[in-house]
Amino acid sequence: MNTTLPARWHQLTAPLIPDETRRTAALKQLTEAYQASDRHYHSLQHIRALLNCADLHASLLQDAEVVQLAIWFHDAVYSTRRDDNEARSAALALEFLGHSTLSPERRQRVAYLIERTQDHTQPQPAADPDLHFFLDADLKILGAPEADYWQYARQVRQEYRLVPDFLYRRGRRKVLEKLLTAPVLYQTSLFRNKLDAQARRNLQAELKAWESGGV
Repeated sequence: MNTTLPARWHQLTAPLIPDETRRTAALKQLTEAYQASDRHYHSLQHIRALLNCADLHASLLQDAEVVQLAIWFHDAVYSTRRDDNEARSAALALEFLGHSTLSPERRQRVAYLIERTQDHTQPQPAADPDLHFFLDADLKILGAPEADYWQYARQVRQEYRLVPDFLYRRGRRKVLEKLLTAPVLYQTSLFRNKLDAQARRNLQAELKAWESGGV
């Protein structure tokens, strides 16, 4: 799990795309996107955290290759002023995978996993362990220790730094309330048992902070 991200990228994609130039160009595109000046949480660190999580629980995955590809691309497009980031990220993945040996069904599966991250509170298909794991890993930060959660909350605020406080407060409160009222935050028992209670404490604390001024 200490392998560099470029090494992990080529280890994942070399069997799918023999053309090293194409793989390197895609890695450069992704790296530049995740290292953009407006990225504070949705960065390469987030990608590494999800890849590490997938490695740690590889035995739970039915198609680890597809899940890892979805991890790499799921926040490739991230604009706080748009509501189609997931669809555009999925399209970027499909464009890259169009040059791969991956079957059309598995390419669409990568895109599907990415698109499902648009709203984690929506009911999810019952029998889809890879989707459930991917969504839970993406929300793992919500159940992090208090200090790590507050760092995340501040990083998200930085990503919306062009939004005035009164507007951000309104939008963020809606997000927090939606998460708190969701009957299920984590789809898998693994994450639910470990993180749900802490996640709800963190979310409630941030909501309270916004109601009394801000984070």
